[in-house]
Amino acid sequence: MKTPRPDGHLFKNLQERRMSFEHVFMRIKEFMNADPGGNFRLMVGTDSQVHKRHTVFITGIVIQNKGKGVWACIKKVIIPRKMTQLHERISLELSLTEEIVALFTEEKKNELIEIVLPYVYKGATFSMEGHIDIGAEKRNKTSEFVKEMVTRMESMGVEPKIKPNAFVASSYANRYTK
Repeated sequence: MKTPRPDGHLFKNLQERRMSFEHVFMRIKEFMNADPGGNFRLMVGTDSQVHKRHTVFITGIVIQNKGKGVWACIKKVIIPRKMTQLHERISLELSLTEEIVALFTEEKKNELIEIVLPYVYKGATFSMEGHIDIGAEKRNKTSEFVKEMVTRMESMGVEPKIKPNAFVASSYANRYTK
């Protein structure tokens, strides 16, 4: 087995395996540079699934150019026990999302903004979102955690999205937790 990269963050998608965060960032820049006048949303979100003897957490990173496609990858974390407490699981999902969001330092965010900057007056946009796999509806078991989790995302300078708008967590990452 290959030794992991020093940054410890190994990502993959259908085309590539064992990508470092630096490699992921390079792919995001390439995607944006292909159409610098686009409308970009950089989204990060985590979902989890409890299995018999472990719990799987998948964090997705998705860069979307509205109406023109996406580039995406995931990072998988396995906790070697059944995590049955909902608050603990939701909190760890958010911590894993925060860990990835933190890798997008001000310098890195500025590099991405600089790609669209010359095209802003022609309608180019860039935003960053944290997708949280919780819903505010009363019947949703996670509704009591919304304020806490949304506040955590906002404190990182990222626009929080909850269900039904948190599709990176609830759809993309969810697909890989099974």
